[in-house]
Amino acid sequence: MALVSINELPENILLEVFTHVPARQLLLHCRPVCSLWRDLIDLVTLWKRKCLREGFITEDWDQPVADWKAFFFLCSLRRNLLRNPCAEEDMTSWQIDSNGGNQWRVESLPGDHGTDFPDSKVKKYFVTSFEMCLKSQLVDLKAEGYWDELLDTFRPEIEVKDWFAARADCGCTYHIRVHLVSDNYIVLASFEPPPVTIHQWNNAKWTEVSHTFSDYPPGVRHILFQHGGKDTQFWAGWYGPRITNSSIIISPKMTRDPAPSTAQPETMQG
Repeated sequence: MALVSINELPENILLEVFTHVPARQLLLHCRPVCSLWRDLIDLVTLWKRKCLREGFITEDWDQPVADWKAFFFLCSLRRNLLRNPCAEEDMTSWQIDSNGGNQWRVESLPGDHGTDFPDSKVKKYFVTSFEMCLKSQLVDLKAEGYWDELLDTFRPEIEVKDWFAARADCGCTYHIRVHLVSDNYIVLASFEPPPVTIHQWNNAKWTEVSHTFSDYPPGVRHILFQHGGKDTQFWAGWYGPRITNSSIIISPKMTRDPAPSTAQPETMQG
């Protein structure tokens, strides 16, 4: 029996086969094989199918997408880029920038003179002392799987969130700053609101802080996230702001209309 080339299969069958091939393998190993495979792998239809198969969209999806290939990769990479956000691993993954007073500590919710966190899955928090306590993480976006074209051409939304609360019996001041920085650590965009001061004898309610970066300059390669604070009574112990459930999440921006992607990023290896 004569051998049949896979390229003799109907295009819709080839597309179905490609739907089941891991996306990075498609671009790294399948797309360079021949012009037919290149053209099929660049089809919008393929990437819509892959998005549907992975659960990134539903059958009745009606939102505009400028580039389905980029959309697929951004969805597949979408997760919290901060490690140990809820203090489950003590201070692991955090850089201690200031450790004043009795230093940083981890406590269990709700804590003395505290309240339950809105999400019952969150069990712990970081707490500060009577002098400034600050901690940070520097997220390397390339190390997290993002590449230059994906960041610079599509400028996905970068959403930052943090939660803080005071003890009911003590006032405190909470600080947060987030910088989007280049490869050589030039700050390209910032979120640094004024410190929040909560007075003594408050309701100890948890407050969410959030900010979304969009349409920022090209060249973002790292994200610096820093937060902390201190109490306002200068009491020995851990009476400053309590902090937990921090996050940095990168998502596709639905309203942007960039030029279609062409070159395959050199960082997409393996």
